[in-house]
Amino acid sequence: FLEDCGMYFPEVKNHPDKYLQRCPDSVKKWLKQLKNAGKILLLITSSHSDYCRLLCEHVLGNDFEEYFDILITNALKPGFFSLTPNQRPFRTLENDEEQEALLSLEKPGWYSQGNAIQLYDLLKKMTGKLDPKVVYFGDSMHSDIFPAHHYSNWETVFILEELLGDKGTVPAKAESEPLEKKGKYEGDPLKVPYFVSKQWGSFFMDRLPGLENAEETLVHTWSCKCISTYSTIAIPSLEAIADLPLDYRFTRFSSNSSATAGYYPSPPRALLPSQDSAMMK
Repeated sequence: FLEDCGMYFPEVKNHPDKYLQRCPDSVKKWLKQLKNAGKILLLITSSHSDYCRLLCEHVLGNDFEEYFDILITNALKPGFFSLTPNQRPFRTLENDEEQEALLSLEKPGWYSQGNAIQLYDLLKKMTGKLDPKVVYFGDSMHSDIFPAHHYSNWETVFILEELLGDKGTVPAKAESEPLEKKGKYEGDPLKVPYFVSKQWGSFFMDRLPGLENAEETLVHTWSCKCISTYSTIAIPSLEAIADLPLDYRFTRFSSNSSATAGYYPSPPRALLPSQDSAMMK
C-alpha cells in the first residue's frame, strides 16, 4: 500500500467507490449507542494502518476513530489470539511506521500487532472488572471466530454472508432496494455467491449417495458444525441486528441441543425441522 505498487492497492486508492460499500447509518448509530452505553469498542484488523485508514474513512467517515476506544492494525490474526506477549508484542505507530515493542498495554489508543493477553489486561483496567466480557464480531472462521473462542474464550458473533441466500433472512428493506445498493456483486441477483452452488451444493448440508439401492443421506457439513461449535450466534450482517435494543437477548447455539438455535434472524432453510434428523458428518 505504501509503495503504491501492484494492481490492487492503486486501484482501490483511486476508485474506492467502485470496491467499497459505505456503512449503513443504522450500524453507525448502533456503534454510537454501544459507546454511549459504556461499552468499550475495539477494531482489530490484520490490515496495516495506512490501508485500514483508507477503508475506514471511506466506509465510516473521516471521524471513524471516534467510534472506537482501541484500534489494532497489523494484528496478524489468528496469531493475535494464539501467541504470547513475548512472541507478538504491541507496538506504537508513528506516521504508520511501527516503533519499538511495548512491555505492556497501558492505555487505549491505536497500536500495531499485539496479542489478546495484554489486550485483555488493559480491558480489566478500563472496566475495573476481573473478568470483563468480550463479544467479538468477525467474518472468518479461521482468523476470527475459532481463535477468539478457542484461545481467548470470548463470545463470538459470526457474520455469515451465506445466510443472505435464504429468503427468510433477507431484510424486507433490502428486497426493495435497487440492485446497485444491495451489495458488491453485479449482474443477475441469482448469481450472487450466497445462493446454493451448482458445483458444491449447500454451505450447510451435504448429500451423500447411498450404497446400491439405498437412499442418499443428508449430513451437516464440516463448516456448519464449526459454526454451532465456535460461534455464540451467527448473523447475515451487522445491519440485521443494528435496530434491535441493546439488551435484546439472543438465543445461543449452546442454549439447547438444536444446531439451529444461534442463527439470527432465522436458520437457513437447509437446516429447518424437516431436515433436523440429518446425521452429523
